[in-house]
Amino acid sequence: MSAAIRLVVVDDHPLVREGILQALSVRGFQVLADVGSAEEALACVAELGPDVVVMDISLPGISGIEATERLRRDHPATRVLMLSVHDHPEYALESVRAGASGYLRKDSLPAELRSAVQAVHAGHTVFPLPRPSAPDATAPVLAAAATRLESLTRRERDVLVGIASGKSNREIAADFRLSVRTIESYRETLMAKLGIHSTAGLTRFAIASHLLGEDGARDDP
Repeated sequence: MSAAIRLVVVDDHPLVREGILQALSVRGFQVLADVGSAEEALACVAELGPDVVVMDISLPGISGIEATERLRRDHPATRVLMLSVHDHPEYALESVRAGASGYLRKDSLPAELRSAVQAVHAGHTVFPLPRPSAPDATAPVLAAAATRLESLTRRERDVLVGIASGKSNREIAADFRLSVRTIESYRETLMAKLGIHSTAGLTRFAIASHLLGEDGARDDP
């Protein structure tokens, strides 16, 4: 039998935190600590070394975004699943850039939370699409660009995933053993093919297209 996923839960609202704890009080999950601030979370992770931190995005003092940046820098083996009441792509984008492996709304079902925790623990990413009722100014752009996704080569998708993960051109170049100028060229080609002309737009498109869970094919042209 595989070991339980070891967790730290962070939310400043006791009632919400209790609900999260209840959802995770099943076989296969072990909550090591539940705290109400990022400062407490950072201390717990340093002491306990959990597999996954379930992190509220809005916290008093240090935000969930800043705490995630620190955790990923100081404890790279610990993954972060961000929880939020917001479903606008910008919040998911901030989470990606901070290093979170997943982003989930707080009104998700308990089973969805457990599945998301299992996914990020396994090394996957979880960034659901915004709900249809949520207004999103980027939706028309994403919808139009989606029809062009099939035109991308494997390598172009790999570079897009790197961009959406918050990596610099130099970091992506190192990943694929290519020159920085080649990655810059790929970035220009992606913008032209998708009709998206900003890094934030490319990132939103990658999230909406569920590309962040893809593994780059290192040897494809």
